[in-house]
Amino acid sequence: MTHATRFVAVAVLVALVLLNVSCGAQTPETDFEPEETNAPVQALTPLIDALRVRAEAGDAEAQFNLGVLYNNGDGVPQDDAEAVRWYRLAADQGYADAQYNLGVMYATGEGVPQDDAEALRWYRLAADQGYAGAQSNLGFMYDNGRGVPEDAAEAMRWYRLAAGQGDADAQYNLGVMYANGEGVPQDDAEAVRWYRRAANQGHADAQLSLGLRYEAGQGVPQDYVLAHMWYNLAASGATGEARDQFVENRGRVARRMSAEQVAEAQRLAREWDAAHPREP
Repeated sequence: MTHATRFVAVAVLVALVLLNVSCGAQTPETDFEPEETNAPVQALTPLIDALRVRAEAGDAEAQFNLGVLYNNGDGVPQDDAEAVRWYRLAADQGYADAQYNLGVMYATGEGVPQDDAEALRWYRLAADQGYAGAQSNLGFMYDNGRGVPEDAAEAMRWYRLAAGQGDADAQYNLGVMYANGEGVPQDDAEAVRWYRRAANQGHADAQLSLGLRYEAGQGVPQDYVLAHMWYNLAASGATGEARDQFVENRGRVARRMSAEQVAEAQRLAREWDAAHPREP
C-alpha cells in the first residue's frame, strides 16, 4: 500500500454561512462541506457587499470567508489569486482556517506558484493551533519529503495528533505506517485498528486496506465475508479506476465464497451503510 496523496479539499462556503455573516453570526472553525447553492448571484450581492466591508475593515473571519467565495466562485467570479489575497490577509492575523487553505493553495499551485516549502510553513502555523487537517497534511509532507527532509517519526507525530481528532486521512496513513513499519515497529494489529477507524468514516482506501487484511488474515482472522463487505463498501463510494480496482477485489474474493456467504456479506454492507449515512 502507498500513502494517501490527496490533500484535504479547500473549504467551501455555503449560502447559510452568507446569511449568518449578514447577521453577525460566528462561522464554525471546522472545514465547510461542499454544497450546491441555487441562490441567484443578485440575491447574494448585498450579503457579499456587507462581507467585503467587514473584510476591508480587517475582520479576519470575513477575509477568510471572502477568500472561500472567490476560491469557489460562489456569488463572485471564480478567482484563485483573489482567494489567495484574502486568505493571506486573514492568515497573517493568525486565522487557522485561512492558514490551512493558504497551505493547500501553495501545495496545489492554485492562485500562486506551487511551493512545497510555503505550503509546509502555512500548514505548520495552523497545525500549531491544533487544526487537524493541517496536522494531517503536515504529516504527509514529512512522510513524503515534500518541502522538508523525509522524516517518518515526525510524520507519525503529526498523523497521530490529527488522527486523535478524528481525521480519517491521518488515521488511514497511521495504518499504512504500522503496516510497513515506518517510524514505528511493524504491527499488523495496530494497522488494522487505524484502518478500521478511518474505514468507519467512509474512507475508501482504508476500507480497501481492511478488506485486504481480512482476505489475507493479516492482523485479523481470515474472513472472506468481511473482506467482501469492505471491498463492497469501498466500491460503492468510488469512481473510475479506483472503483474498478475495488470491484476486481470483490470479485476475486467472491469466487472463493458460497452463495450464502456472498449474501451475508451484502447484508452486512447494507447494514453498515444504513448505520453510516453518507454526506449529501
